[in-house]
Amino acid sequence: MSALTDANTTFAELKSRVLAFAKERDWEQFHAPKNLSMALAAEAGELMEHFLWATAEASRATASDPSKRQKIEEELADVVIYALEFANMTHIDVAAVIESKMAANAKKYPIEKGQGPLG
Repeated sequence: MSALTDANTTFAELKSRVLAFAKERDWEQFHAPKNLSMALAAEAGELMEHFLWATAEASRATASDPSKRQKIEEELADVVIYALEFANMTHIDVAAVIESKMAANAKKYPIEKGQGPLG
């Protein structure tokens, strides 16, 4: 398997690899949208555990800490893998829905109303 990076990998390739992994193990039988959405939420919770009760600055330090980085990366990978498998099983074009959502967000949160501190 070649080394994948954000710069040289498409959503289609990632979705294909995730789907092939599941098919090789006959896991598609368990991959109903309900199960995948629940697994996605559980993995997101595991990612959040690394930052629980931390301040914003402390969370940045945690994310940069070499002793914690690998576990954080693994949890993020689990989140993305389940999201891609959800897209596979529901036939959602991830790039298209991201583009659509970003366009909707641009209308909802115009630059002139969305800059600066929250509050």
